[in-house]
Amino acid sequence: MPLRYLSNVVTLAYEPEKCRGCGLCIEVCPHAVFRMDSGIAKLGDKDLCIECGACQRNCPFEAIQVRSGVGCAWAILLSSIRGRKVASCE
Repeated sequence: MPLRYLSNVVTLAYEPEKCRGCGLCIEVCPHAVFRMDSGIAKLGDKDLCIECGACQRNCPFEAIQVRSGVGCAWAILLSSIRGRKVASCE
């Protein structure tokens, strides 16, 4: 089972009715939160999301919203900038 940062707190929201199946979210997500099914993206294990915001920035149909800068990815980047070590979110 993959490791999770925190359960049931991720800000990721997905509106599948807006999806047109371009697959960009699947390509850019570092933790494979999305998968393709019947021509549209499906949300898999939402708790794997590190809230990096790549999916939202790349979705041309505005089907994905996430409050980037609040989750695991931000914690890693901030700790690196400050020269501190944090546990990996992977």
